[in-house]
Amino acid sequence: MQTQAEAPEREPLPVEGSGVAFGGVGRRYRSRRRDVVALQGLDLEVAPGEVVAVVGPSGCGKSTLLELAASLQKPDEGSVRAPVCAYMPQRDLLLPWRDAIGNAALALECQGVRRAEARRRAAPLFERFGLAEFEGARPADLSGGMRQRVAFMRALLPGRRVLLLDEPFGALDSITRASMQAWLADALGEEPRTVLLVTHDVQEAIFLSDRVAVMSPRPGRVVAELEVSLPRPRARKEIVTDPEFARLERAALEALEA
Repeated sequence: MQTQAEAPEREPLPVEGSGVAFGGVGRRYRSRRRDVVALQGLDLEVAPGEVVAVVGPSGCGKSTLLELAASLQKPDEGSVRAPVCAYMPQRDLLLPWRDAIGNAALALECQGVRRAEARRRAAPLFERFGLAEFEGARPADLSGGMRQRVAFMRALLPGRRVLLLDEPFGALDSITRASMQAWLADALGEEPRTVLLVTHDVQEAIFLSDRVAVMSPRPGRVVAELEVSLPRPRARKEIVTDPEFARLERAALEALEA
């Protein structure tokens, strides 16, 4: 009988059946002083293979939404349906004592894969994601964009068909962020996933997604959904000057202001 560590490599699960759905979701946080209602009556569906970006003002419950999908929290009202997800928080959370490939392989090791085998599976991604020759670098020796790529590899390697991305490029400067957005678009083209992406950047949301969900101030709920019909693959320099891109950006900003 094979142990989990000795099991052969598995093909990624099919995207079909990997959708996410929130139905009438409410979530409140209780304290001695007062209750804070983070989400109320929130409805949102992400179809299998779809990339949905969520934008909204600070404190509207966007991160709570991801934690509910990841089963890190439970709703107080309503229902959440999601398969086992890969969750990438705002900070890369790389372990400083591990090299880059060791950090990328960590999620596989947590699944019971032996260390040497986990590193072997991680190695091919370094060239694909532009990090060849940096496998042995410590996190302190990597740029912010490089660290985010390592964190993204760590999220991809377990083969989860749903990715939850919480402001993955929020801490980067504008030039690096634009580069990483283009990189992520290419990466999702090569490794299709169902994606729920939280961001404060409306242009980032439109550039990366198939649909943009706009949330209200707290208590958060979805007040507008914008279909992004712009063809893929998208080149940032061309797409940001497209009239349809401008229309979608204007519609998202109007929904946020309303």
